[in-house]
Amino acid sequence: MAGPFMTIEDIKTGFSLFCVVCGIGTLSMPGNYARAGYAWATIATIFMASINVYASVCISKLMLVAPKNVKTLGDIGGWVFGLPGRISIVIGHMLVCTMAPIMFLVLGGTILTVLFPDSYDDTTWIILMGLSLLPICLVPTLKESAGQAAAGAIGIILADAIAIYLLIANVDVPENVSPPSPELSLSGVTMVFGSLSLAYAAGIIIPSLQREHSEPARMPRVITVTLTIVSLFFLLVSILGDYKVGCQIPGNLLFAITGTKLGFNASRGGVILAFLFMHLHIVIAFALVLFPAMFLCERIFLGLHKQEPVDEKDAEMIDLETPKEGAAHQHEHEDGMAAYAAPGSYLKAAFVRTIVVALCVVIAIAFKDKFGDLLDFVGASATSTSCMILPMVFYLKTFWPSVKMPEKVFAIVSIIVTSILAVYVSIKTGINLFSPSDSAVIFPYCPAQFQQVVYTNQTHYKF
Repeated sequence: MAGPFMTIEDIKTGFSLFCVVCGIGTLSMPGNYARAGYAWATIATIFMASINVYASVCISKLMLVAPKNVKTLGDIGGWVFGLPGRISIVIGHMLVCTMAPIMFLVLGGTILTVLFPDSYDDTTWIILMGLSLLPICLVPTLKESAGQAAAGAIGIILADAIAIYLLIANVDVPENVSPPSPELSLSGVTMVFGSLSLAYAAGIIIPSLQREHSEPARMPRVITVTLTIVSLFFLLVSILGDYKVGCQIPGNLLFAITGTKLGFNASRGGVILAFLFMHLHIVIAFALVLFPAMFLCERIFLGLHKQEPVDEKDAEMIDLETPKEGAAHQHEHEDGMAAYAAPGSYLKAAFVRTIVVALCVVIAIAFKDKFGDLLDFVGASATSTSCMILPMVFYLKTFWPSVKMPEKVFAIVSIIVTSILAVYVSIKTGINLFSPSDSAVIFPYCPAQFQQVVYTNQTHYKF
């Protein structure tokens, strides 16, 4: 591939991908270490990072060799496995693209109640957020949102940085005292899988970004570079957020700097800044993640983005285990605005997008008190299926004769392990989500003696 290592367009695309992947999932990274400890959490993070980078590149490579009518993850599934493949991945894909924005609304409502206490309740703020996010969702294509995505990526970095600074600066560890280690359990270690799966939901946006890239063949490199940077950022946030608090870090990093349960009262100005930057990210990432769902709705209900007939030359590819030579060049740059050129098309699309946003608001209000369980459930079920397991299965089916044995072994082991974890964590979080049990434990990841009072309390622990 000739040309510079990363072009300006590559960087813009990378920002969009970074903004989607490096989002609210970073808030649970220190919590993963609180659940599983340094060793297991680090192993899990590296393992999941390698699988997600590989699976995301698989999606890109499939898009490069597929016929021109293949535009979405559902199209890839239909091209490789017919109707069963399409249905299986569309269900997971659409759940991620709608449930993740719903979580954004829930978190946004919580953020606004902290920023503006004694004003509105979280339900009212969720409704107001939906109204304020609607104009961003009406931007026709992702490429026109590249500048917004860059701002969103910067927002998440600053939000995490401020929260970690406040945490480190305010936790006063007594002499000869170490942060408590977690009470390790199979459930605690495996639950890390759910939050990491959601954090790495890159697959939901890759087809949309690749369709609009003028040189789609560069996308595997863009994906690899971007997700590697994201993985390093995840590790940094995890370690810095956990090392002074140990198993007593909350499941949400932002919640660690509010209130006094960790034994300090953080600067109100710092808390406001962290929450504002996170809110900036939510506002931008909401539309980016929801875009594939809106794209599919426009195709189904309005007839936009229709698939072109596949000519005989392209049809041959569907029946072959190895794609035809030169197939990687058949996907040309697509003008995302072309679908809205007909009179009235954009107005109809805007109406459909408004309905989608309204439905997200309604569901967010219904699940607003179950944010953590909802996050892990969506990550373990829908995200792992549509962004990891099925893309690797589709890739092996398409490229099996040309894939080397070490890569085959890695892919098969990854599929088996992630499938087992997905089923287990989905069941565990589903039980908590739909029939939650009340608990008075403040620090549930810790041994019994550290579950109620912060470990830095010298009076309670009599140092």
